[in-house]
Amino acid sequence: MTITRRQLAFSALGSTFLAGCASPPAVPRTIVSTDRLGRIAPALDAQVRIGTFAGAVSLVAQDGKIVQHEAVGFLDAAKTRPMPRDAIFRLASMTKPITSVATMMLAEQGQLKINDPVTNWLPELKNLKVETPQGDVALARPITVQDLLMHTAGLVYGPASPSPRIGKMYADLNIESLETDITGDEMLKRLGTIPLLYQPGTTWFYSIATDVLGLLLERVSGKRLDALTQELLLGPLGMTDTAWWVPPAKRARLAETLDSDPLKAAMTRAYRQDSDPAPRQYLKGGAGLTGTGADYLKFAQMVLNGGTDGRTRYLSRKTTEFMLSDHLVGKAGVPNATTGPGYGFGLGWGVRLYDGVGWTPGSVGDAMWAGAWGTSFWIDPRERLAGVLMAQCPSNRIHTRMLYKNLVYGAVS
Repeated sequence: MTITRRQLAFSALGSTFLAGCASPPAVPRTIVSTDRLGRIAPALDAQVRIGTFAGAVSLVAQDGKIVQHEAVGFLDAAKTRPMPRDAIFRLASMTKPITSVATMMLAEQGQLKINDPVTNWLPELKNLKVETPQGDVALARPITVQDLLMHTAGLVYGPASPSPRIGKMYADLNIESLETDITGDEMLKRLGTIPLLYQPGTTWFYSIATDVLGLLLERVSGKRLDALTQELLLGPLGMTDTAWWVPPAKRARLAETLDSDPLKAAMTRAYRQDSDPAPRQYLKGGAGLTGTGADYLKFAQMVLNGGTDGRTRYLSRKTTEFMLSDHLVGKAGVPNATTGPGYGFGLGWGVRLYDGVGWTPGSVGDAMWAGAWGTSFWIDPRERLAGVLMAQCPSNRIHTRMLYKNLVYGAVS
């Protein structure tokens, strides 16, 4: 029998507030139905029973107030320990929005501009070429910081590369540190010898761009990426369980993937987060963080509030709006594999362009991203909603994130 830990925080039962994160109510006011939010736990528990994931943690906030926070199923693959609400999850690509916000914070401080060539800080990339059927050719223009934020740099993830040659070079040179460690300096040196898939600025293609961006931030700031993000975001926001590795004292809270998931073994080898990676390999700005649902909701709510948690201003309202605007106008490629159809892409976020077209309800301007391990989140400025789903189910991640959005939007009245 499945153990379900129902830990409700509905407003009718005495909701808690995200400390300092309340945003002003919009007019006309929409609300979420407590009864309909009550569908979430049974639906997620049904996924536990059919083997989609071992367990999950879900959170929904409106106007900065947590209206739903539940844990279902199990923490461990053997299904012996109930899932706690403070379970720690591998965030994978949900690291990307955090690195992207940190980038824009440095831009607001005058430390960089997004139209700056990345070779200002990464000279290892100054001799890059672009692969074409006629041979490798020169870049039409340099890669910029904005290209890294937008995934329009011409970089790839090796296993997903449409070019067998480029994919093999990524693997042979260990660019993504999938099996063994590599330092950031060495990775950049090797990356500078591999041609790009596209000319910079022409095509959206999901890639290691945010990993490269993290290395750029280290050189801009003179700080390790973990120290920089701790100083700018994780510390001030009170994200005390979010880090680039899981220390021994917290390892018992790390959620596990079912052994039946066919992606578990390879991903576990690639995400070596049981010790501090920085002394031996580069910190991945696009995939390195671990954390709790409650922590991530603090970050999401801050962005939904226009760059503030009510105590500290992290980004200006205009910079936040700029980040959450579609930047893909006139470019090829779309982020459908993560977002579903109907989304463009901002500076580190998928951004909804239409009320229709998509696979789930939503609002024009809602912004989201997700992680390969099965985590996902979104913010909806129109409805003043933020949602976070934490699960570890890499083979079922698209199904899970769409199911969850349907459940939450089904509660909007």
